[in-house]
Amino acid sequence: MAAHGSAFPIAKLALNNSVPPILMASLRMGLVLIILIPFWRFRIPNKKYFLPLLAFSISMGVMVYVFMNLSLYHSSIISPIIVGSQLAIPFGILASALMLGENISLKKWVLIFAAFIGIIIIFFDPKLANNFLGLFFASLMALFFGLAQVYSRQLKNLDTSVLNSSVALFGFIILLIISYFIEGKTVLNIKNISLDSWLLISYQAIIVSLCAHLLMFYLYKFYTVGKIFPFYSVFPIFGIIMTFLIFGEVPTMLFLIEARMERNFELSDIIRNRLKELDIELEDSKEGTRYTLPK
Repeated sequence: MAAHGSAFPIAKLALNNSVPPILMASLRMGLVLIILIPFWRFRIPNKKYFLPLLAFSISMGVMVYVFMNLSLYHSSIISPIIVGSQLAIPFGILASALMLGENISLKKWVLIFAAFIGIIIIFFDPKLANNFLGLFFASLMALFFGLAQVYSRQLKNLDTSVLNSSVALFGFIILLIISYFIEGKTVLNIKNISLDSWLLISYQAIIVSLCAHLLMFYLYKFYTVGKIFPFYSVFPIFGIIMTFLIFGEVPTMLFLIEARMERNFELSDIIRNRLKELDIELEDSKEGTRYTLPK
């Protein structure tokens, strides 16, 4: 989760070095593809995986990274973008219920409601006066990240190297084409990328895309979206700390209220799920929450 949180300030550093946002996303995927080729060995998956693999590759490899970079590019502050990305949790839970038939408990409905209320709270933050476009792109990133988690569950029997290679291949090619037509001067822009920026892009490719995301998608082979996704709420802590250390950015009170509200509900759901696995029953009442130990 620390790697997920660090992705935002590290990407902002590269963007501040005049790397075009869409091109940076493409190069990130290109580096991932190069590293995965020896493990992938150009294996073609079974036909039954084609459609969900295509949907997952476009959602994760194209939409998530392009909207993430655009959100940072169009925002002068990072912390609200990090919290805005937390909408991926309710989006993922809703999508898993609609597409996979996973059950949404009352606590998860409260979590979903809290997440959207939290985003509304952020909109009243005076620091966001000129950053609404960035938050809008962050919300789109969260939507596609949530969808990607659901598609990954449909691909749980597919080799992770084939899965991630597909994401990298589609992401690299499609984003490079988009960058060529929208940002232009692709070859010149690549030539002008400094060594520092290449190191920052390499960090995003290796530490975030390969290590952090690969581990998360591996866990989906064994657990539901609803069980894993709440842990995603931990990453803003690391993101906020790194943002403060790198840029000196201090979150406002409204931002902290929203982040704390979301995190409390998510951690409550995690704790309840763990107690349920231990056969400890919880019962809510007007007097409080009572528990019953296993016999």
